[in-house]
Amino acid sequence: MPDEVRSTSDVEEEVAHRFPPGFVWGAATAAFQIEGSTTVDGRSDSIWDEFCRRPGAVKAGDTGDPATDHYRQYERDVALMAELGLGAYRFSIAWPRVRPDGGAVNQRGLDFYERLVDRLLENNIAPWATFYHWDLPQALEERGGWTNRDTAYRYADYVDAVLRRLGDRVPVYTTFNEPWCSAFLGYASGIHAPGRTEPRAAVAAVHHLLLAHGLGMAAVRELALKADAGVTLNLFPVAAADPDSPADREVARLVDGMQNRIFLDPVLCGQYPPDMVEHLAPYGLVELIKEGDLDLISAPLDLLGVNYYRGHLVAAGEPRTGPTDWIGVDNVDFLSSGMPLTDSGWEVQPPGLVDVLVRLHEEYPPVALHITENGAAYRDVIDADGTINDLDRIAFLDAHLRAAHTAIEHGVDLRGYFYWSLLDNFEWAEGYAKRFGIVHVDYTTQLRTPKRSARWYSKVIADNGLPRAAG
Repeated sequence: MPDEVRSTSDVEEEVAHRFPPGFVWGAATAAFQIEGSTTVDGRSDSIWDEFCRRPGAVKAGDTGDPATDHYRQYERDVALMAELGLGAYRFSIAWPRVRPDGGAVNQRGLDFYERLVDRLLENNIAPWATFYHWDLPQALEERGGWTNRDTAYRYADYVDAVLRRLGDRVPVYTTFNEPWCSAFLGYASGIHAPGRTEPRAAVAAVHHLLLAHGLGMAAVRELALKADAGVTLNLFPVAAADPDSPADREVARLVDGMQNRIFLDPVLCGQYPPDMVEHLAPYGLVELIKEGDLDLISAPLDLLGVNYYRGHLVAAGEPRTGPTDWIGVDNVDFLSSGMPLTDSGWEVQPPGLVDVLVRLHEEYPPVALHITENGAAYRDVIDADGTINDLDRIAFLDAHLRAAHTAIEHGVDLRGYFYWSLLDNFEWAEGYAKRFGIVHVDYTTQLRTPKRSARWYSKVIADNGLPRAAG
């Protein structure tokens, strides 16, 4: 039936699960993953540039240049966002462009972000800027990186420079994206930049990242009075494989503590979880905390970003040696729950999103929530006519958006959803091997092709809701 002659009841039948008025629909990216141009206009090396040079650190020896060439092709990308109907675009600002080597302000780097923000606003797309998505200037890492308390104050200087240029035009800032990854993947297991395997360094990084978050929030409050601000955390539901097993429950408690509560509790409650303070005492956590730190860290948020991909099903196993994300836990086994896998080998677990959101709603002080990342890598196939019918990604999106809607029905104050990612991109240690985008990128020609999932998501945005589930 043509759109112009459909009745209101027809439309209501098709859109059975509406989201609240004003719900924010967007997509997300990160600077190092898409910008390329890593030696252009005064940008200096980040820890990821250095990490990519290490043999074997990144799959196939890939690097962050040219990535998707967004630095030069941002206008085309904003036009794509407008075509898809995005209401908001979450991107990160590259510290090595704004204060190369952590030093003086580089106006040419800020010029790029000003052009990007202005183009977004011209297209009625709200810019959501993240100050830090893992790309610490390499020069600061050589002075200790996030193990050095001074790095938090250098971060505050960087944030100050951004706000003095963009503070009047960006409506939403997030201080950090997934500080868990920066601390534990970067300094404990070493599978991300800077590639260190030092448990005490990882614990120091946790506290200094949180301190920097607090300093960043203070800067936004001073220099961008009309902007909202918060932080984005990657959160996982953690379940014991055998709830009746004390050993399984114990490893679940520890994994949950180091994955979720070690960031949630200081930010939302003003204290580290007591059991984590005890657990991490041998690694120096208590000595890191100075007077006034937790007051800064727990400054009120306007929003909390939730990045959700999957959950953890854990059991107590045999002790092992070697680097691990789970400091002080050498006997945890991560088990399969039997759900389908993405191309990343991650289980597709939509109910876990409900669990995470409801837990935040029930166990923590009230705060507006946004899903700031949720997505899946799949092996896209380009058909003879050039189309990419990524039905598996559509199924993933549909299931997780239904989970988000269920959480809202449970009373969760969920106000937005950002798909990860707008574009296929450099996927950290996986290089270009994994494709998360709803827009396909040919890395040789830089041609962009919206996938079927992009069109599907565009309709969800236009309808502000989902159709009735089949069957």
